Amino acid sequence: MRALLGLSRIIDAFNTFVGRWLSWLIVAAVLISAVNAVVRKLFDMSSNSYLELQWVLFSVVFMLCSPWTLLSNEHIRIDIINHNLPLKLRGWIDMIGHVFFLMPFAIILLWWSVPFFLVSWQQNEQSFSAGGLPQWPAKSLIMIMCVLLIIQGISEIIKRFAMMVGAIPDSNASAQGSHSSAELEAERLLLKVDSDRK
Repeated sequence: MRALLGLSRIIDAFNTFVGRWLSWLIVAAVLISAVNAVVRKLFDMSSNSYLELQWVLFSVVFMLCSPWTLLSNEHIRIDIINHNLPLKLRGWIDMIGHVFFLMPFAIILLWWSVPFFLVSWQQNEQSFSAGGLPQWPAKSLIMIMCVLLIIQGISEIIKRFAMMVGAIPDSNASAQGSHSSAELEAERLLLKVDSDRK
């Protein structure tokens, strides 16, 4: 178990590093968008490559930071329901979700994204827009995202199993989890609605 948890820590550190650095590309996308808008308004000039670059940068952040989102427990779930379930049941829900939904989805998507990327790369596929960017770098993002999600999924399964056997503390048991402020706000609103009805 110690070796598996060590592997999990390496995966977590890697995806945290990738996520933190790539999230800065949002700033680059905003700057490119702003400069492109100013140039278009002031000089009546524009470039499809800059427009497409904004989309690619956003895609990089959205797709390649998704394992970091999973690691940080910031992915979408119905927290107001999940929070009220017993710890053991929450652990099983997490384990079933990772093993039977996340991993098969990521593996199937990886299986289909490799030929999708290779065909584009071999043809040196270009944008349909005049002056646009090559398409194969953007198509490679799906494949890279799947690999990162699979390794993060392995880490999450290792941690969930370790929690279930009592090797590490259960992260669901912490009242100050990553969603605690949102959960507290939701509970406050529900209490307010109940008191208003009375």
